[in-house]
Amino acid sequence: MSMHWLTRVLPGTPPGRAAASFTLTSGGAVLLGGLVAAAHGVPLSLGARNAGAWLVGALLAALLARHAKGRGVWLLLPLAVLGVGATFLDSGLSGVHRWVGLGPVRLHAAALLLPGALVAWTDVAARRRPLGLAVLGLAGLLALQPDAAQAVALAGAVGAALLVLRRRGALGAGVALGAGVAALVSLARPDPLAPVPEVEGIVGLAWETSPGLAVLAVLLLAGAALSPLAARASPVEGVRAAAWGLAVYFALCVLAPGLGAFPVPWMGLGVSPILGAWCGLGLLVGHGARALSASGPA
Repeated sequence: MSMHWLTRVLPGTPPGRAAASFTLTSGGAVLLGGLVAAAHGVPLSLGARNAGAWLVGALLAALLARHAKGRGVWLLLPLAVLGVGATFLDSGLSGVHRWVGLGPVRLHAAALLLPGALVAWTDVAARRRPLGLAVLGLAGLLALQPDAAQAVALAGAVGAALLVLRRRGALGAGVALGAGVAALVSLARPDPLAPVPEVEGIVGLAWETSPGLAVLAVLLLAGAALSPLAARASPVEGVRAAAWGLAVYFALCVLAPGLGAFPVPWMGLGVSPILGAWCGLGLLVGHGARALSASGPA
């Protein structure tokens, strides 16, 4: 990866500034979450695993930003459908299917795959490609799992991105309607899972430790969720749509634990939201960098 390319992208473009903002805020959230969990008797090794995932995710984002392009990015859509569909091969918990086993680790498939798939989808939708219908498969699978947090976040992200894209048409309207219906179905389905304090209730644990820490946690989570909006100033329509889609998706994921037993991204223990968010940011930066290169010498 050339230093010249890096100096142009970070923080020389709106997506680069989004990635820089996410680096600071998400890193703080991961660190704070690990410390709060450890203060409440959770093994420090679990917090260290989140920190390791953050570092791996940052490296993966850099690789995706530099090398992922064209139809290779579009393949993330069918791969995301297959990955989320694979959760039904797992025995699940109390009839809920959201995870895929990978050795000793259970990965939350939607949290891992949706951010990158969203960035890929905005590019596909901007070009009116039929592959954009793959997002309906994702929405339907989330309703079947059920995972109301991810289904609502996906529907909100799709709607936000389509508001930015000028070439919406009947295909876009159908996708938005289908994703919205799937979100409503997921909300209506029973979800028997109880919250785990260090995963879904980590902000509450921060409050028990110190109200000041809880306020800091909320600020860091809000900053990380809204960091893609730094790319909204991009001159490229697809980048702006992806930025709004990612920001709405992240924001709804952050808000979801206040309404049910859903993981707190980045701060709660769990590597999938960390890796997934980095993949989405890496693809966003790459999209912006390619547009910059197309407008002048790299």
